[in-house]
Amino acid sequence: MKFFTKEVKIALVAILGIIVLYFGMNFLKGMTPFSNDSTYCVKFRDISGLSASSPILANGYQVGVVTGISYDYATNGGAVVRFDVDKALSIPRGSTAEIESDMMGNVKMNLILGDNAAGFLQPGDTITGAVNGGAMGKLAEMVPAVERMLPKLDSIMASLNTLLADPAIAQSLHNVRDVTSGLTTSTQQLNQLLAGLNRQVPAMMTKADGTLDNVQQLTANLAAVDVAATMAKVDQTIENVQTITAQLNSNEGTLGLLMRDPTLYRNLSNTMGSADSLLIDLRQHPKRYVHFSLFARKDK
Repeated sequence: MKFFTKEVKIALVAILGIIVLYFGMNFLKGMTPFSNDSTYCVKFRDISGLSASSPILANGYQVGVVTGISYDYATNGGAVVRFDVDKALSIPRGSTAEIESDMMGNVKMNLILGDNAAGFLQPGDTITGAVNGGAMGKLAEMVPAVERMLPKLDSIMASLNTLLADPAIAQSLHNVRDVTSGLTTSTQQLNQLLAGLNRQVPAMMTKADGTLDNVQQLTANLAAVDVAATMAKVDQTIENVQTITAQLNSNEGTLGLLMRDPTLYRNLSNTMGSADSLLIDLRQHPKRYVHFSLFARKDK
């Protein structure tokens, strides 16, 4: 009788399949039975949904997984969580662990590493744990405040409904719509004005360039002028004017005497007066001064 009968072979294949399935499931959960990971424990009063194979993170990076959870029957003080981490990771003394859950219900455990100066824990040591509610915890903390706000929100909504039912609000909204329409029209006109200015800008720039060219030409002409010679001529002209003025102010010359000597002025005035009287008398009595004769007188 052969030992490896068909039934034995089937049984061996089934056992081998169960073993492969067990280790495969553990592998998919992140647990490696033949690894050299270090095992530590954390004591929680409430594990808040933490389970075996939950990830262990340090500074946001996964360093291990939860391998088992047991209740602390000795002290009735909560649960003890066993977890494996990479053997290369040394956990400083004073480190803590906290459970955190997100909005999707995923639960993880974060290691809050302490100061390296305090030394390091040995595998098998227990770490103090706490629960961090995360986003869900913050929402739970907000629930009482929201409940206190609900009556106020109801009052505000009632006041808002009363306000919206006021016909004046509808008229105000209508006015706002009219103002908005006017602003739209003004914006269109402004756009047309800007478009016209944009079309005129090239011509304006051309004229500005021509003006600048003229200014540059004028500046060049002024730079070419002999300023020193011109100023010398101006100074000479001023000196001549000053000389003429000095002569007019003095008693020299006819103009100076006329302006400075009152006697000459009076004599000249009297002479002009006599000449004027003579001309008047000549016009009135021309025969006194002019004699006409048809026959020439003979000289004796």
